[in-house]
Amino acid sequence: MGVALLFAAVCCAAPVSNAISAYVALKNGIQDDGGIADGGTAADIPARMLTAYKKAAQQVGTYRPRCQGMHWPILAGIAKVESNHAIGRNIADNGDIRPKIYGVLLNGSGTGGNTTAFPDTDHGKWDGTSQGERAVGPFQFMPSTWESAGEDGNGDKIADPHNADDAALGAAIYLCGGGRDLTKRAHLKAAIWQYNHSGEYVANVLGWIDQYTAAAKEPDLKNLSGKVRTVIDAALSQRGVPYSWGGGNTSGKSYGICCSPSGKSGATIKGFDCSGLTMYAYAQAGIRLPHTAAAQAGAGRRIPASLGTGALRPGDLVFYAYAPGRDSTIYHVGIYAGSGQMINAARPGTVVRLDSVNAMSGYAGGARLL
Repeated sequence: MGVALLFAAVCCAAPVSNAISAYVALKNGIQDDGGIADGGTAADIPARMLTAYKKAAQQVGTYRPRCQGMHWPILAGIAKVESNHAIGRNIADNGDIRPKIYGVLLNGSGTGGNTTAFPDTDHGKWDGTSQGERAVGPFQFMPSTWESAGEDGNGDKIADPHNADDAALGAAIYLCGGGRDLTKRAHLKAAIWQYNHSGEYVANVLGWIDQYTAAAKEPDLKNLSGKVRTVIDAALSQRGVPYSWGGGNTSGKSYGICCSPSGKSGATIKGFDCSGLTMYAYAQAGIRLPHTAAAQAGAGRRIPASLGTGALRPGDLVFYAYAPGRDSTIYHVGIYAGSGQMINAARPGTVVRLDSVNAMSGYAGGARLL
């Protein structure tokens, strides 16, 4: 099987049978769950958890007055990776999460990748066992760390890592240690590294922070007009519509096909994949596009990746490839909305949403059709 065939569109349907995902969907950096929508909300974050993140970002100054730049997307990025926002648990009005979230017992057994035994420090108070230590709550604190970082975030006079408000505030306090300025990328990376000493972990969390940050901003459309405005308005009007592998056409959302490289079928989902969304949006401006991301790269005037994302203008197509520079390996397309954002049908399990142009791997330039 040739490279072009093997790498056929992870996010956009292509006419390839028995396709397999390349590099396990970018080493699982591209996941089939989660995603963000518009207006500063997050489609994959339970409302009560999002409230906890926003509250903690406001409260942290009381405990770390020298810290700057703590915003809810930072906490959301950590919690996404640590517990997927406690999805599947019941989150009470006061923030208590049940069933409680426990990590693997760190007894050096090798289970879950742990090879070092951590002796018990809390007599099972937080982690439910005196046989060793395990991380707890939606932010996966070690009990010993919680003793120094934990604070009462919901006003009940108890600092509980199994409570959304308390845990989010504890994470904000921990990340803000040393009077960091989290608006600076180096400080933000250092804070995440302190949370987990892994370069892969830092990159994963940063990716989610960038996506949530992009979601919290509305694109500036006041200076757009004509066909550019038509295309962007058409795409933005579909926010919240589910991703469907093979779904979408010039008329709008449609049922998709089976199956994506990760085995997800769009046959029962009425929505869009990435190139289906671009087909629809551009059709509203009288421009017809083919239904694969790689084929769409042949439309319009190509914008080389070497020019960077700063060369993009609102209304441009934005491409991502497994091997940038080889258009046959393009796997994804979005519509640039300005201010570093694109309108995106990202992957199975998400909805059409605003994303950072840095949310996908392998930037491969753009195409200007308008």
